[in-house]
Amino acid sequence: MKLTVLFGGISSEHDISCLSAASILRNLDKEKYEIYAVGITQEGKWFYCPTCDPDRIENGSWERMADKVPAVLSPDRGVHGLMLLHEGKTEAVRLDCVFPVLHGIGGEDGMMQGLLELAGIPYVGCGVAASANSMDKSITKAIVETAGVRQARYFLALREDFERGAEGVVRAAAEALGSFPVFVKPCSQGSSVGVAKAGDMLELAAGLTEAFKLDSKVLVEEFIDGHEVECAVLGNQRPIASTVGEIAPTQAFYTFDAKYKDESSKLYIPAHITETQLETVRQNALRVYAALGCRGLSRVDFFVTHKDGEVVFNELNSIPGFTSISMYPKLFDYEGLHYPALLDRLIELALEEHHG
Repeated sequence: MKLTVLFGGISSEHDISCLSAASILRNLDKEKYEIYAVGITQEGKWFYCPTCDPDRIENGSWERMADKVPAVLSPDRGVHGLMLLHEGKTEAVRLDCVFPVLHGIGGEDGMMQGLLELAGIPYVGCGVAASANSMDKSITKAIVETAGVRQARYFLALREDFERGAEGVVRAAAEALGSFPVFVKPCSQGSSVGVAKAGDMLELAAGLTEAFKLDSKVLVEEFIDGHEVECAVLGNQRPIASTVGEIAPTQAFYTFDAKYKDESSKLYIPAHITETQLETVRQNALRVYAALGCRGLSRVDFFVTHKDGEVVFNELNSIPGFTSISMYPKLFDYEGLHYPALLDRLIELALEEHHG
C-alpha cells in the first residue's frame, strides 16, 4: 500500500505536527506500507523526503535535506496522488491512502480534507464538515448544545466589536459569565495556543487583545474547577470510546508548554474519577463525536468538577497529538490496541469510509 504521511504545515502547531509524524513513522509497519513522507513548510512549500528519517523530521532539519523533492498533491482524480517535481521531469505517484498528521489551520480545519476529497484519495480522520466544525470552538459549542451535553458557559467576542469598543466587549463578557477567573480562547487555535486565564477585568482585556492577534473570534469561558480528563474515540459509524485519562499539570493550566515541554505534568490512566463519572465521560464523548459527524478518530476533552462530580465538555480534537507522550495513543495502548496496530486500524477505517 502506498501511504503518504503529511506533516508540518502552516499553522502555529507546525513543530508538534513534526513530533507526531516522527512517532508515527517509527511505528508504521514498513512491510505493509510503501511510505511517502511529505513535509509542508510554514511558508506552505511541499517536499517529498525520500529518506524518511524520523529523527530529522522531529528536530526540524528535514527542511535542509539535500535529497528532498518539491511535490504537489494533485486534485486531479486521474493522478490520484502526488506529483514529484524532479529537475527536468515530473513523476506521478498514485496513492492508496493519506495520513494527514497536520495540527491546526491548514490541516485540521477541513482545508486538507477538501483537497483529498477532490483528489478522490482515502485519508485518515474526519471529513470536511466535521473537521471545520470541530476546529472552530464557537461552532463546536453550538452543535454540542443541541446534543444535550453540559459544557462550560461562554461569551463569544468578535474582533470587529473589540476594535470598535474594547471596554464594552470586556464588560459584556464579564457580565455574561458573572465571576472571575475566566479563560480566553481563540476559536480556531489548538494546543492551548493563545489561551489565557484572566482573574479580573484588566487581565481579561489583555487576554482578548492577545487572542485577537490570532483569530477574529474569541471565546471567553467560565472557569471549571475540576479534573481535566480526555477520552479517545475510534471508528466510523459505530465508534468505540477508550477508558478516560487525566492530566494533572503542574502549571496554572494545561498550557502549550505544559503539553509539550514540561515533563513534570502527570498523566493518569484511568483517570482519578469514579466508575460512574468515567462511564458518563465515555458516553458523552460518543455523543459529541456523533453530533459533529466525526469519522476515524478524535480526542474528546472534559472536566469533572471537584465540587459535585459534574461532567463538563471542553473541546474535541479531530487530529490529536501522536507524539510518544500523547494521550490518544496511550489510552488505546491501555486498552490493548498498541501503537502500530492502532495506526493499521486508522488506515483501515480510512479505506472503509472512502469505499462506503
